[in-house]
Amino acid sequence: MDNNDILIRLRYALEIKNKEMAEIFKLGGVDVTVPEVIKILTKSDAYDAESDEQIKCDNSMFNSFLNGFIIYKRGKQEPELGQPDTPEPSIKKIGNVNNLLLKKVKIALALTTEDMLDIFENAGITVTKGELGALLRKEGHKNYKECGDKYARNFLKGLAIKYRG
Repeated sequence: MDNNDILIRLRYALEIKNKEMAEIFKLGGVDVTVPEVIKILTKSDAYDAESDEQIKCDNSMFNSFLNGFIIYKRGKQEPELGQPDTPEPSIKKIGNVNNLLLKKVKIALALTTEDMLDIFENAGITVTKGELGALLRKEGHKNYKECGDKYARNFLKGLAIKYRG
C-alpha cells in the first residue's frame, strides 16, 4: 500500500472533504491546493503509472499530512521550553509509514487502546494488546514490530466501519 492509497482510504473512512484535506496539508507545513489534492487522491492504473493525473505523496509529505491532521483535530500545541518548534521527521524506512499512520491517527482521534482494538475487531482481525503495543512502539525499541500492510489496511477498514456505519 502506498501513501496515496492510505490517504484515499483515510479520507473515505473519516469523510474528509477536499478543502479540508488541503487545509490539513497546510497545517502540516505543505501548501497544497484543492486541485492538487484531487490529483493526490486519484488512483493510478498499473498501466498508466507515469501519468500526469496523479501526484505521488512521498514520505515527508505524508508525515506532514499526519502532523497537520493532529493539529486539525486537536489544535496546535505550544512547544515546551527546550523543545524544537518542528519535530524531526519520523519516517526513516518505508515500512514505518504504517506504524506512523497508527500512532498519529490514534493521537489525532484521541483513541484509547481499547478503541483501537475494537476498530481492528470491526475489520475482522484480532489483535492483542501486546501486538498493538509493539506496533505503537518507537523504532529501535526491543519490542518494536513493523506494521505490515495487512494491519494498516484493516485499521483503515475498521475506521470506515466505525465512522461511516
